[in-house]
Amino acid sequence: MLDDQEALDLAADWADISTGLRKDIGQQLFGQWIKPIQLGPFCKETGTLDLYLPTEFSANWVADRFADRLSLAWKIARPDVRHVRILVHPGRRAMPDLRLGEGRRAANDGAAPAQPGDALGMGAEFGAVGGAGIGGAVGLDPSLTFQTFISGTSNVLAANAAQRMAATETPQFAPLYLKGATGQGKTHLLHAIGHAYLSAHPRARIFYCSAERFMVEFVQALRQNQMMEFKGRLRGFDLLLVDDIQFIIGKASAQEELLYTIDALLAEGKRLVFAADRAPQALDGVEQRLLSRLSMGLVADITPADIDLRRSILESRLARFSPHHVPADVIEFLARTINRNVRELVGGLNKLIAYAQLTGQAVSLQLAEEQLTDILSANRRRITIDEIQRTVCQFYRVDRTEMSSKRRARAVVRPRQVAMYLAKVLTPRSYPEIGRKFGGRDHSTVIHAVRLIEDLRTRDSDMDGDVRSLLRQLES
Repeated sequence: MLDDQEALDLAADWADISTGLRKDIGQQLFGQWIKPIQLGPFCKETGTLDLYLPTEFSANWVADRFADRLSLAWKIARPDVRHVRILVHPGRRAMPDLRLGEGRRAANDGAAPAQPGDALGMGAEFGAVGGAGIGGAVGLDPSLTFQTFISGTSNVLAANAAQRMAATETPQFAPLYLKGATGQGKTHLLHAIGHAYLSAHPRARIFYCSAERFMVEFVQALRQNQMMEFKGRLRGFDLLLVDDIQFIIGKASAQEELLYTIDALLAEGKRLVFAADRAPQALDGVEQRLLSRLSMGLVADITPADIDLRRSILESRLARFSPHHVPADVIEFLARTINRNVRELVGGLNKLIAYAQLTGQAVSLQLAEEQLTDILSANRRRITIDEIQRTVCQFYRVDRTEMSSKRRARAVVRPRQVAMYLAKVLTPRSYPEIGRKFGGRDHSTVIHAVRLIEDLRTRDSDMDGDVRSLLRQLES
């Protein structure tokens, strides 16, 4: 086991290596393949460092293309690292192995659950899940259920439709197509549907995979002359869950097979759910017949989480997974600042808590700003003081010149103070810089305004409502 200091040193070295790789290979490749890497254990005796990736596919892809580069980078950064292994994270379930094998039974037919050393559950036949308990379902993450999914205005349609798809009653729409940007909860809902459907139908046969994995196994079956077995198994499932369907773009033979599978399953009343980062009509390179099937049911949008939903997600995560104390102002800061996707939001909270536990520091606003620099800078939209002044003046119906005027009337002073408060909250400007943008006022005037509005928000619900409304307008 590494002590805390060694773990921090490894993390610091990885941050430097990551920065170099980002410059070398570009942001797109880095974000897709290198960024998900997590540091595993380092054995001093053998000089072996493990790097973890979330799926077998991504681990193989990185190992094929970046193993030498990663090994060299680590040897330069730390001479005691002599070997680098790229593995699937042991805490995650690998994508189910779809390859057909004789004499093996699907998990829901009573196969024994995977043991820790059994290739992370890769022995299940063709991705079938089910059996003695939901927790033993191969390919489904046991933590991704409807109970752990937080609903809000941005995802309520998708969440309700997903629950309907998993219910005992026959759904009124088929298939269900979940559309949303990366990290907004599509995959969570796919897993939740699988768990709920298994709970209602313990003997059900379920197939969950990404379109990317579907492509890999389709090609393997084609090369091994096992297409008949592939088709037969695929069409034998009661529930088909396919993630990231956009990755099937341009694969004509696979598209045709998926089309026939959809038709066969729908004809038998089976249930199908797809997820993608764009609407069916925006899938370039997909033939029209498949587009028609994907959009013939219900296309449910998941839009970016609003501030209230982001708060709820953080509070729920904190209550379930961490005994560590996180002040309310830190939760508010994270919810307000990390607004691109939910995955980054939860990841930021996890990173902050882990750092605090490893170093023995208390979680604070300052610690969050120091340790989450990359995440925060990627999410921050540049809001200017001019934009804040313009929005506040429109909201309170005062002339823009009043932001810099010397008038002391309450109808003018209060909007001016609100604008100063928002300037401090939403921009990196200092008190003197803000003062100069408000008619050359002293920094002490700005400090007074910020403290006053903070106090009023705790005592005056109307003022708190005004500020919340302005924050939503400025951050949208």
